Amino acid sequence: MPTSEADTTVNAATTAETMPMEALTYQSIIDSANEIVVGFMERIPYFVAALIVILIFWFLSIVFKKVVYKLLGSRIRHQNLVKVFQRVGGSLILFIGFMIAMVIALPGFTPAKLIGALGIGSVAIGFAFKDIFQNLLSGILLLISEPFRIGDQIVSGDYEGTVEDIKIRATTIRTYDGRQVVIPNSDLYTSALTVNTAYKQRRLQVAVGIGYEDDIEAAKAEIIQALNKADTVSKQAEPSVIATGFGDSTIDLMVRWFIEDGTQANKVASIHQVIVEIKTALDGAGVNIPFPIRTIDLSDPSVTAIVNKINEQQAVDTKKATVE
Repeated sequence: MPTSEADTTVNAATTAETMPMEALTYQSIIDSANEIVVGFMERIPYFVAALIVILIFWFLSIVFKKVVYKLLGSRIRHQNLVKVFQRVGGSLILFIGFMIAMVIALPGFTPAKLIGALGIGSVAIGFAFKDIFQNLLSGILLLISEPFRIGDQIVSGDYEGTVEDIKIRATTIRTYDGRQVVIPNSDLYTSALTVNTAYKQRRLQVAVGIGYEDDIEAAKAEIIQALNKADTVSKQAEPSVIATGFGDSTIDLMVRWFIEDGTQANKVASIHQVIVEIKTALDGAGVNIPFPIRTIDLSDPSVTAIVNKINEQQAVDTKKATVE
């Protein structure tokens, strides 16, 4: 005999009443999980399409950078300005692609909802993004004003090295001992910066001390001849030797010269060569480079007591050594 609709409803209600609470909870969890899985499976084609869109816009950003370099690379004197166009334009293309992919992958998504969720217009987010925007603007200004270029050797605060890359957010340098340092662009733009390779020539100096009994002009002539022998010393600028003061045991001379290549490697090599040449020249001319001299006044009673005590201790030690 066929079951009526009323009988079916009664049987379902009876089953629900007799089913334990734990079974109902478990069944609801399974139903929710199934809905999530089914929903995810239905969205897979959209996710794939969104991924394809991102890849397309990533390829377009690469093409855009190459086109900008081809059109402007040989026409603009400031090559860093070309990098600004490349990076800002490439980032904008990627952002547009990301927004389109989000619209495809997530139903009901709009850029307005993203802006509202992030609260970009709020004061709190503004403060949170302050450093990011400051570094971004500083990076653009550095690339445009071009105070230094990739390959230059700079000094910023406690760090010194060779510039490897200038990005929108930060600049990367390689220190002379082989470490990588990432410096925020805002620090480079707002703080004092030394560019060691900004000019072709660079002046170096080293201090030399000669004895009080030596002739200053004769020693100066020997040092100048030594500098002329060093091949790292620039022949385009005259070296100089000047007396700077009366030291404790020497007449202090300052030796200054220029090098044509201001890199750190050439600086170190030139200083080494100059010191060797000066030492050889002064030794050959009989010019004394004295050690520090200390004078002890033995007429002072306190000094005499100390000397006597040292002599007594030495006598005791000698006697013990003889007995042993």
